[in-house]
Amino acid sequence: MIVMKFGGTSVEDATAIDRSCHIVRERLSKQPFVVVSALGGATNGLLEAGSLAARGELDKAMTIADRLEYRHTELLPAAAEHFVRLRELLKALSAIGEFSPRTQDLIASYGEALSSLIFADRLRKLGVESVHVDARQCIVTDDSFGKAAPLIEVTESRLEQAARSNLSAGRVIVMGGYIGSTLSGTITTLGRGGSDYTAAIVGATLKAEEIQIWTDVDGMMTADPRIVAGAWKVKEISFDEASELAYFGAKVLHPLTVLPAVEKNIPVYILNSRKPNGTGTRITREARPCRNVIKSIACKRGITVVTVSSSRMLMAHGFLRALFEIFDRHHTSVDMVATSEVSVSLTLDNVLSLDAILKELRQLGDVEVSSRTALICLVGNNLKYTPGVASRAFGSLSQINVLMVSHGASNINFSFLVTERDAEAAIEKLHADFFNEIDPEVFEPANS
Repeated sequence: MIVMKFGGTSVEDATAIDRSCHIVRERLSKQPFVVVSALGGATNGLLEAGSLAARGELDKAMTIADRLEYRHTELLPAAAEHFVRLRELLKALSAIGEFSPRTQDLIASYGEALSSLIFADRLRKLGVESVHVDARQCIVTDDSFGKAAPLIEVTESRLEQAARSNLSAGRVIVMGGYIGSTLSGTITTLGRGGSDYTAAIVGATLKAEEIQIWTDVDGMMTADPRIVAGAWKVKEISFDEASELAYFGAKVLHPLTVLPAVEKNIPVYILNSRKPNGTGTRITREARPCRNVIKSIACKRGITVVTVSSSRMLMAHGFLRALFEIFDRHHTSVDMVATSEVSVSLTLDNVLSLDAILKELRQLGDVEVSSRTALICLVGNNLKYTPGVASRAFGSLSQINVLMVSHGASNINFSFLVTERDAEAAIEKLHADFFNEIDPEVFEPANS
């Protein structure tokens, strides 16, 4: 059997849903288990409505609910009953004046719950025998609302029970991604992009032949094609490389997706639902050798740099521990670190708790903050032990100021920081150098 996950752009309207359903129908012999995201933009709309209601702007929240109801009932009239409950929830939020993480998950869950019902209904209208399975009954998680972690053993048991009889009977299973519930039945979400994670959990549990992630791009690229017009498609890449690219800004894949697949050695394919005959990108435990030094260039914008300087660091132990404990207390991860005898610089992409973090950091020393920087990441196999990678990169960037560098911490990642205004020029120069010749066994034109 195979797992087929369709993202928001692949189910954004009737045309996209029909196109995706036809893709499923063409693969019935492989016993597909389908996982779908919410309709494109629906999750953002739901959360915005909840936020507005909690702020007392109920009329604006109801206007968003009206628009969402129209989109969904146009595809499935029975969806109207779900919006009756949503409006009651918005009214309650308006009365309480609080939008807790628990309630955010409840509001957000409407997106995948409805899109999966719509997709299953569309399949049946195309003559495909299908059954809808509620993810909230199968994906069992802890209560970390907003980014819940699945309880694997009980989740696997419930998925097995829901899937085996239906798949053996030739029925296509359709389930919403991203959502789950606690053992007590409280609704949770796996975090943004979590539908990919759901698909990987299903694939690992049911020992799938492969996991297909259907989106609106041809696969993983050597660089963002919006920046580099001549970017190439990567035909094959390792799990580690793909995860690194996903973390550093290549948004075609959720980083957690690869974890269950790695454990069971299940290949993951990134495919374009608008070009269903394309070959996409194959992600495996160990990709084939590549004559190019790197596979791809990723970029993460909106990076904030925090520098802490203190003479107390000099010859002192425990300083770094005290510093990182502050970030730990505020659940804020750090991407890059550079140290000297009396200062530490760190990069952050999550600044929600920055004010509180800075207040504590100032007890350790002087603090400087700079923003509007971009983290550029070169990803390839064995970079740590490949001579000349750094000199080649810096040669390409001879006219661009590099603010920080990280090389050697990972065998597959060479990353550095530049100002946001220099990011696109840096990527173009790096791509022109590292991809001036192409290994045809690993890369091909984007439209292939």
